[in-house]
Amino acid sequence: MKKALVIIALSISVVACNKTAEVKEVKTAYVDTSVLMKEYTEAKDLEAKYKAQAEEKGRQLQAEITRFKQDAANFQSQAQANGQAWAQQRGAELQKREQQLGYAQQALAQQLQQESGAEMDTLVTGVKKFIKNYGKEKGYSYIYGTGDAASILYAEDKYDITKDIVKALNDNYKAGTKLDTKSDAKAKDTTTAKK
Repeated sequence: MKKALVIIALSISVVACNKTAEVKEVKTAYVDTSVLMKEYTEAKDLEAKYKAQAEEKGRQLQAEITRFKQDAANFQSQAQANGQAWAQQRGAELQKREQQLGYAQQALAQQLQQESGAEMDTLVTGVKKFIKNYGKEKGYSYIYGTGDAASILYAEDKYDITKDIVKALNDNYKAGTKLDTKSDAKAKDTTTAKK
């Protein structure tokens, strides 16, 4: 009886060893994220929007700075004629104005940085979601990112799908379709809540 069990076990293991394992093809690609953000029309439009805002608000502030410089130049020429008490009072006023202009410059830069940062974060979230859906649709197992925050040290050029992604994103943007920026976790939560 033991011999029969050993023979059966051996025959099963031989049969199991002869079967070739089915290997599923793993389709991979990568996207150069720095090129993507340079060539994606919505990203360029966003950058242009905040550059224009910075220039406009900067011009207004620059006019105030120019007036301040003129007042400071006039102060120097009038200080001797109007006396020391006048010079001290006027000097203190000019110092206060100079400090306020410095604060205004910092506040403007901070405001623009926060606004553009928030919109850029939303854009990046949408692009990631778009790439994820693109990968699923095209049958990719992995899509890696390269560029400024490189996660790939080398890849053959034939795996670069950056141009395809940029074209698809730009076509989507031209069509007026907004990118989906909701995370999958939030989407699952709302789906669960509806049930």
